[in-house]
Amino acid sequence: MQELLNPAMPFLAMACAVAAGLVLSWLIRKIVLRLNRRRPELQATSRVARLPLRFALCLIGVRTALALTVHEGGWRGRVDHLLLIALMASIAWLAVAMLLIVESMVLSRYSVDVADNRRARRLRTQMILARRIGVALIVVLALGSVMLTFPAIQALGAGLLASAGVISIVAGLAAQTSLVNVFAGMQIAFTDAIRVDDVVVVQKEWGRIEEITLTYVVVHIWDDRRLILPSTYFTTTPFENWTRRQSEVMGTVEFDLDWRAPVEDMRAELKTVLAGTDLWDERVGILQITDATGGFVRVRILVSAADSAALFDLRCLVREAMVTFLRQGHPESLPHTRWESVGAIPPAKQAPKTAGVSRPHTDPHESQLFTGSVEAVERSRAFTGPGEDVFEDRDKTLSSRN
Repeated sequence: MQELLNPAMPFLAMACAVAAGLVLSWLIRKIVLRLNRRRPELQATSRVARLPLRFALCLIGVRTALALTVHEGGWRGRVDHLLLIALMASIAWLAVAMLLIVESMVLSRYSVDVADNRRARRLRTQMILARRIGVALIVVLALGSVMLTFPAIQALGAGLLASAGVISIVAGLAAQTSLVNVFAGMQIAFTDAIRVDDVVVVQKEWGRIEEITLTYVVVHIWDDRRLILPSTYFTTTPFENWTRRQSEVMGTVEFDLDWRAPVEDMRAELKTVLAGTDLWDERVGILQITDATGGFVRVRILVSAADSAALFDLRCLVREAMVTFLRQGHPESLPHTRWESVGAIPPAKQAPKTAGVSRPHTDPHESQLFTGSVEAVERSRAFTGPGEDVFEDRDKTLSSRN
């Protein structure tokens, strides 16, 4: 009877180990939640680690059960090797889940839905990148640990270590661009150059930082396009960050108007418009004439808002209100194009006509083309011709023919 029961002992022990692992994982989760009952965010994030914890505890129990019930050699070695690989993978999975839980708990303390969210956005950017770096390290360590369990790969690893110098040079040359982007991403995260949800202007495009990875940055453009730039762009190319220290910004609205523009009435209308909207943050709201050339006066309105989105709407509102105010109440201030016509020469100043030939009313030598000396007058005569004498000879010839 004992011999018949012996083959079933390993399976019974593994079943008990799995049950014990499930119960133990349930108890651990309940204890952790009980100790952190004042943190409701842990209730939701703890589900991420529930499955990897169960797998890890069950695999540990199964390996222990096999070691106690089955002798070494035979099929136990192969099964134990597979269980070891699965245990390494589950532990790596559990470590990644723990990183996600820590990230969620830290970020839940700092809300980005407030007016001054610079610190929260900075912490969010750094935590996301730190979590991604941690996940990458965990995966690499897990793969390396699994490879070391195979004797053939261990020998290959020893041979690779012997030529580590050559391999490091080749790998460095092959991954030069990728490594540069990785280090640039780490520099962006921990130097606080940009943060998630920062308002930036890159390549003449306005948008918000949507995602920062180790190798690239995603910018959400205002028209819902995504501009994907390498991390090195933000470490080597100048760009505008409108929310680097604060989100408050200022903007202008300009008009080219007639000289009759009612400046004081426009100032009063501007105060009325700004007082009636929540887009204005009450910091700056002035109207000035900044130029008066080319037949127009340039009126410039400077306003401020809490952020760039509100500033754009405020500028549109002020522009529309001022255009309506000038068009309806002061149409004379709108831009005009002036021109003046020159009248005809009076008859007294016109030259007399002789036999159909028009005689100029001025002496060409008196045009002051060359002046200053007798030599200048002579040069004038040589340049312009004989002048009045030609017309007198022509008049005498015409009179004799008639």
